[in-house]
Amino acid sequence: MECAAKGSGTRCTGLATRPCARCGAVSYCSLSHQIAHWSQHKHECDRLEQQMESVHLLNDFPFTFSREATLQVCVKQESRCSFLSKRGLHQVGMWMNECSCWTSYDSFECSRLNNGWDLPRPESLLSEQLHSWRDYYKWRCIPLHSPVALLLHWPLTIFHAAQLLGITTLNPEVSDKLYIHYLGPEKELLQLAIFGELLALFPGVHIHIELVGPAIPPQRDGEKIRISKYACCNKDECACKLASENVNLGTQTSITSALTLKLWRGFYHDRYRDIVKDSSPHLVIAPNGGIAAYSSWLPSIELIEKINLPAVFTDYCEEACHLAASCIKTITGRSLRMPVQINPFRQPLAVEDSVLLLPCYSNCFLFGM
Repeated sequence: MECAAKGSGTRCTGLATRPCARCGAVSYCSLSHQIAHWSQHKHECDRLEQQMESVHLLNDFPFTFSREATLQVCVKQESRCSFLSKRGLHQVGMWMNECSCWTSYDSFECSRLNNGWDLPRPESLLSEQLHSWRDYYKWRCIPLHSPVALLLHWPLTIFHAAQLLGITTLNPEVSDKLYIHYLGPEKELLQLAIFGELLALFPGVHIHIELVGPAIPPQRDGEKIRISKYACCNKDECACKLASENVNLGTQTSITSALTLKLWRGFYHDRYRDIVKDSSPHLVIAPNGGIAAYSSWLPSIELIEKINLPAVFTDYCEEACHLAASCIKTITGRSLRMPVQINPFRQPLAVEDSVLLLPCYSNCFLFGM
């Protein structure tokens, strides 16, 4: 990891091997850098110490590969690439964007809808809330050794955010249509087929997702993508392919869903008027938003506050969410409506080379305004 004092003064002398003895969340390359950085670090040290106490909760997943994907990645006994390589998924289809060695978001050619895996129809319609990955895997009849959660955290995070806001198929406001504004997509732009799982999570609902962000290529601005089935794969040897197919839903087979994705290049506050010409959203969601890191969020936060939309944000660690909450309070003048909390459907593969010694996961924590 990087020295916590990097860029704040003299050049670092080596690896960051001196952790703060108090919080243990940051590390330094030398004693002199640690002393020089204390004037800044002292304002966050107590808070980071409290966050470090919940590390065991962050690493708590039900999968057979959990230790390998969490603790071993954090201490560099494993890498994201080696984890995927062991499962024959390295640089394969939608999985390639989960590799540490894959850094390009320029090409959309890998986002074709046959680059996934095969999930059969659910054995039963979802009739109760899902509170964990274990609940979801049990309902979907997926074995706990399957790593599909590494990709499915995108639609499951949307579903969980909707649950927290009371947006379900039982909500008369949703009825048979659900409109979602999805802000700041990046790597998931090459994994769009994954959102097809929302068809199983919201049976009988026509879902419209407007994906808005500067990472969308100019030539794809305004493009519509329609998904009418679950993500599928032609690779019979894929570790995530289930044996059962065409599961009978009995009397419920007539219930059909549809999913439409539309791409909007630019910032939300610039494109909002165009997006809402046909409909207003039930939910605004910004996965891994990094609100405190990008000043471009300021006018979008002001817009969301002005039009009073329910908005949920996620980030990689609790500290990033705390900084984001401070920014939102500065802009809006009030605290969060939905407090910072662990996302039970965070990605179960640790982020490598985090700035903090805190474990970081994609969509790890969420909060709302």
